[in-house]
Amino acid sequence: MMTGPDKDAVFPLAHYGRLCFLKNIIRNPNIIVGDYTYYDDFEDVHNFEKNVKYHFDFINDKLIIGKFCMIASDVTFIMNGANHVTDALSAFPFAIFGNGWERAMEGSVYPNKGDIVVGNDVWIGHSATIMAGVRIGDGAIIAGNAVVVKDVPPYTIVGGNPAIVIRKRFSEEVIEQLLTLRWWDWDIQKITDKLPYLTRMEIDKLR
Repeated sequence: MMTGPDKDAVFPLAHYGRLCFLKNIIRNPNIIVGDYTYYDDFEDVHNFEKNVKYHFDFINDKLIIGKFCMIASDVTFIMNGANHVTDALSAFPFAIFGNGWERAMEGSVYPNKGDIVVGNDVWIGHSATIMAGVRIGDGAIIAGNAVVVKDVPPYTIVGGNPAIVIRKRFSEEVIEQLLTLRWWDWDIQKITDKLPYLTRMEIDKLR
């Protein structure tokens, strides 16, 4: 009985080395990725971690990505290490340069907006940028080249810089049903059996 591709395979497409199941190549413990989420890169899938920017161990913020997500080449995640103090006369990080400036920022706290959390079944288009602290809901779509600076509701399409809502993918009733069903948490055999309905607009047959 077929139950789909091996979730532990690095390259699930035969003879194609530019698309990977992402969790199987991640080495940073502060990047957490769910099963079947894939990353497609024009050059090398190992670019993914290079595109998680300013991700310093001492900050301990996390990038958390759910299951069955689709992430295109050159998607960038900007973590909290990129933040500067903005409630002072200057945003320049004097203290890091030492040489008499070591104590320049005593009493100041760098902004920390929290983890980046991407839900399940999220599609992030080519060259999109996701900023620190953003939460992207299940089923959302992020348009190519979008710069996402605030949370994205479930099953919502956003685009632009800064990203704005383009439209909801479905009615509120259908969205509520999908969020209740949470099909991505089903046993893989059940998902396989229900594929004829998941790939169409036949939500009543998913129950």
